[in-house]
Amino acid sequence: MLVEDDDARLMVAVGRGDKAAFSVLFDRHQAGVVRFCGRFVGNTARAEELAQDVFVKLYKSASRYSVDAKFKTFLYRVATNHCLNELRRFDEKRQQEAKEMTSEQNESALEVEASPESPELSLAGKELEAAVASAMQQLSARERAAFTMCRFEGMAYRDIAQALESTESAVKSLIHRATVTVMKHVEAWQQGLLPSRSLA
Repeated sequence: MLVEDDDARLMVAVGRGDKAAFSVLFDRHQAGVVRFCGRFVGNTARAEELAQDVFVKLYKSASRYSVDAKFKTFLYRVATNHCLNELRRFDEKRQQEAKEMTSEQNESALEVEASPESPELSLAGKELEAAVASAMQQLSARERAAFTMCRFEGMAYRDIAQALESTESAVKSLIHRATVTVMKHVEAWQQGLLPSRSLA
């Protein structure tokens, strides 16, 4: 594809120190990376920060880019790894905070902290879009990554597998499980039921 070929050419140029080429790639893909990060962490402001981090990492890793790999695959591999690390840090922080609150026997505070965005609140915004966003928070990190790349970025199973450093069959399983979870969550919303945090 022309765009992919052009992206690959630009990335090679970035690896040679061409800052103008990097600016073109940033302008071309920044919005998509912000969307990807947003669906990953469920927070628009944080997504913009993460996207900035992704492009910094992309720039630093440009010299390692091989033109044999699609640029978009390479980009989303960097984005996925960064978001996975972000979720791990968040989970560790949340677990530590939970332990501290438990030691203080502050159960009500623990409940609020563990659930900063309840299903009721997530469904009070943009209707179906909010339901899907809420459903995606039920997914595992790898399910979320595969589902987002497939359903929102239109990437092929082969490219998603490369981005996740996995196999196509594993990616298909991830997307299938994610799709089932999201469908159940949206159906519950359509029926006026409160979405469960254990849907899977």
